[in-house]
Amino acid sequence: MEPAAAPPSSRGALIGAIVVYFIVKTLVPFGRLAMYPLTILATWIHEMGHGLTALVVGGHFDHLDVYGDASGLAFTSAGHPWQQGLIAAGGLLAPPMVGVLLLGVSRGPRRARIVLAVLATVIALSLAVWVRSLAGWIALPIDAAALVYFAVRKSMRARMVFAQLVGVTLAIDTVSRVDYLFSGSATIEGVTRSSDIASVAGAFGGQYLVWGAGLTVVSLGLLALGLRLAWRDAAVRSRGPARVR
Repeated sequence: MEPAAAPPSSRGALIGAIVVYFIVKTLVPFGRLAMYPLTILATWIHEMGHGLTALVVGGHFDHLDVYGDASGLAFTSAGHPWQQGLIAAGGLLAPPMVGVLLLGVSRGPRRARIVLAVLATVIALSLAVWVRSLAGWIALPIDAAALVYFAVRKSMRARMVFAQLVGVTLAIDTVSRVDYLFSGSATIEGVTRSSDIASVAGAFGGQYLVWGAGLTVVSLGLLALGLRLAWRDAAVRSRGPARVR
């Protein structure tokens, strides 16, 4: 049984997650391959962002595909340009928004367990309703299983670090692919398509480079907010009585 008297520091979990992220990404051989499951997770959230935004604005979300190269497509439809623009922006902003939520909420072992379990459940539901690609059906169940494993089987500290690692990875995802924010096209499965940011510009007017700069600023702001929430919540919690939450 996990001891309740000495919960791990949420601030320490955040620092640990950031250290793991940058060491694996920059110093470990094949580090990018090691991060592949989280990259696939970010792609899935990106495509779900398109699809759920379509439903929110009154459009249609048919299905999504996640491919082995970590690219993806959401098959949506909407009747008005402003809807199409919001759908395109929804995919770009979904990873940092979910990342902020994870960083802000998973600051205790119980909360980290709940967040990881909820995320795994949403993946399972999306597999039943929207995911159609073979790569998605192979990779996403592995992601869901990893989330459940850390939620149920790992120690409080490992669980919190992993939850914060997922949050950091998602919060930084759009910024880490900043070249895509300044590209007018994207090649997916050998087909060149209009990029998300070009779709935003086409719907609302203006140059896609300007929209790319704007969404870069927004994504950086969301990343900063997520880190601040995690850090502040840890500081506030440390002043009160020790409780496992």
